[in-house]
Amino acid sequence: MLFAGILYAWSILKTPFASELEYDPSVLALNFTLTMSFFCLGGFISGQLVKRFGTSSTIVVAGILAGLGFALTSRLGATLPFLLYLTYAFLAGSGIGISYIVIISTVNAWFPDRRGLSSGALMMGFGVSTLLFGKIADALFQSSVGWRNAYLLIGLAIALVISLSALVIKKPDESVVFPDKKTSSKKIQESFEVRDYAPSEMVRRFSFWRAFIVLVCLTAVGNSVISFARDLAISVGAKTALATTLVGVLSVCNGLGRIITGATFDAFGRKITMIAASVLTFFAAGVTLLAVSIHSLPLCIVGLCLTGLSYGTVPTIASAFTSAFYGQKYFATNLSICNFNLMVASFIATACSSLQIASGGYTMPFVLLLSLATIAFALNLSIKKP
Repeated sequence: MLFAGILYAWSILKTPFASELEYDPSVLALNFTLTMSFFCLGGFISGQLVKRFGTSSTIVVAGILAGLGFALTSRLGATLPFLLYLTYAFLAGSGIGISYIVIISTVNAWFPDRRGLSSGALMMGFGVSTLLFGKIADALFQSSVGWRNAYLLIGLAIALVISLSALVIKKPDESVVFPDKKTSSKKIQESFEVRDYAPSEMVRRFSFWRAFIVLVCLTAVGNSVISFARDLAISVGAKTALATTLVGVLSVCNGLGRIITGATFDAFGRKITMIAASVLTFFAAGVTLLAVSIHSLPLCIVGLCLTGLSYGTVPTIASAFTSAFYGQKYFATNLSICNFNLMVASFIATACSSLQIASGGYTMPFVLLLSLATIAFALNLSIKKP
């Protein structure tokens, strides 16, 4: 998950395409949108691949696709932005999307009593990847290695690590005895029948679509900020080195948000966790809006940290919510459907980038993101049962 999460370091990885190859900002923004779209599509087909080829083979295929995507991206020229969509967005995005769903659904099956914490721990690795590999990539770009060799090395590393993980990631067989689930006295018990919902049943539930819109709104805030985090920090006075570091700090907070959310879900339940995530996202957007309005670097740093924490809540909530509301039998496919919120949110991120370019600042994008956080909070209050 740590190696797969490099996909989210796009605000750093796009640097050579903007500076050396002079790709238009709209091209780079669209590439991020397409990457998230193919990430979702990869997750959706992963269940079918597992049924046909098994868990191990599917993970190996995912690793090869992701690695090949980065390797081919290293060969791109200045006049062919379409190929960036094919190599980075389609190949790398699809490969990592496939591995993401397979790994989460397989590993979570080993922890039925701690699914929230298990999801959070896995996704923490995915979230903090930007700090580690983003910094490494940035250093390689500026060294004698160069960005092309850096992309090639990243691709080889991703392919190797994800493929090798197939040797140890296995589903538990029927002989495994798991511990009984423990019920916390602080956890709000929800009154509904627990059963397995097939994907076709889930998408017909009004509760699913309300939750889906909540996830879209929360994800859009994080996705948008991640796509221009480095430039945002520079706009309020941060030096280039500090701006790059802040992208990594956002990534760390993203990772922490995932594991904290998982533990909170297990301890306090779905309702408190989802409402808390909405409140956190509201404050994240509000503080960052204030920072860009008064040109305050300290407030921007606080806003980026809050954004990272709030964005980290989303994938863990999606995983734990899907399991709690719709059961474990169809979990992998149901989660992949929930993850299509990333696709919708990525288009909002592209719209925010266009709004930033059109307005010449970050005020209007954050007004939009603050509005989305408000919608998420209101909808969260209405979700009570499947």
